[in-house]
Amino acid sequence: MNKELMFEQRCKQLSTELETTRKTLIEQFYIDPLTSLPNLYKLRHYLENNSDFTFVIVNIDNFKLLNDFYGFLVGDFILESFAKTLKQRFDDAMIYRIAGDEFAIVKKEKMNFYTLKKYLNQLSLEMAHLKYAYAQTEIFVDCTFASSASSRYNDIFSKVNMALKYAKEERLKFWIYEDSMKLTQIYENNLIYATKVRKAIVDFSGIVPYFQPIIDNTTNKIVKFESLSRLIDEQGVIHAPNAFIPIAKTIKVYDIITKTIIKKSFDIFAKTPYDFSINLSFEDIMNDQMYSYIITMLEDSGMGERVTFELLESEKVDDFDKVIRFFTEIRRHGVKVAIDDFGSGFSNFSYIINLHPDFIKIDGSLIKCLDTDKNAQIVVETIVDFSKKLGIKTVAEFVHSSTILSTVQNLGIDYSQGYYIDEPSPKIIDEPLHPKG
Repeated sequence: MNKELMFEQRCKQLSTELETTRKTLIEQFYIDPLTSLPNLYKLRHYLENNSDFTFVIVNIDNFKLLNDFYGFLVGDFILESFAKTLKQRFDDAMIYRIAGDEFAIVKKEKMNFYTLKKYLNQLSLEMAHLKYAYAQTEIFVDCTFASSASSRYNDIFSKVNMALKYAKEERLKFWIYEDSMKLTQIYENNLIYATKVRKAIVDFSGIVPYFQPIIDNTTNKIVKFESLSRLIDEQGVIHAPNAFIPIAKTIKVYDIITKTIIKKSFDIFAKTPYDFSINLSFEDIMNDQMYSYIITMLEDSGMGERVTFELLESEKVDDFDKVIRFFTEIRRHGVKVAIDDFGSGFSNFSYIINLHPDFIKIDGSLIKCLDTDKNAQIVVETIVDFSKKLGIKTVAEFVHSSTILSTVQNLGIDYSQGYYIDEPSPKIIDEPLHPKG
């Protein structure tokens, strides 16, 4: 065999090997290694190059919880098992693993809204409470479905994802995106508002404290103020906490709000004789940097004995021991502790016994109808009686009329705050609007 022929054969062999390697690399690029399903890139390629299909996303409920509880090996086992379930159930469709705990089902036919609704309803029933056995452990898995009945295929991936997010938020088994829902506009508005919030908090410190007076029900005199957060945007518009705080937590700038309110409140009340209170969430207490910041502020200011930190009772507490340790440490600086919104959320009296608060702030939902609702009166009387026996002072929130003020005073509640006394203000008002009740 001459050299030219050998060279030609070698070139063909290398070309074949190169082509095989190229195909292998392309396959690997489009295949999920854990489940051996086509991946997101393969899915996007299909969606961009085809029409007349039905696209469904299925998401494993609480997968992070399962993964954290059982460990990543079991987590991988759940994903593999779920992928096998999908392949067996949908032999008439294409199955993809999009990412993490999300999978896609693509059927080569376009379903109208009612057919799709019937289809997803049947799927949610068939795939409820899936059971997988790992070693001697039985693991139950549920999932959520989402799809689109939009007449247009553009941005279908985003539309179905919006439907999935909506289903998750509303705790539904499935949801179908429709053009009439205007979810796209809602998402766009949310993004715009999130940008406004971020700029106000991060770029020009638009977080300011507003102060609402708290009066002694015996003397009708102001004894302290609660510092409440407000956001002022670039246009000078004032935003209430329930509007911007959830967004701030989502975009991870919430800690800046708490630090700003603490710093500005300490600076302002250093120039006044009044005590003051500041709200802390469970998220604040779990934040080690926030703990260090608070301790530093207390040490540098020497104002600990004038400060009350209020813990929102309505928030779920996952590690109550850490809450106790947190308040034990800050109490060394003379700080007082209050449970805010008591009577809402998961109220229980053991919460009071364990934390030993100085104040209990009775939730406004009980106070606002105290003059007409006998059941509310019974609950409030129980809270007041319990608190007095433990030596805890009580504060009535949402005192909005002279009748309510008289009622809380007659019930023996120690302090009051609310719009009848005075609204929150950026300035400290020395006298309440209605000091005589």
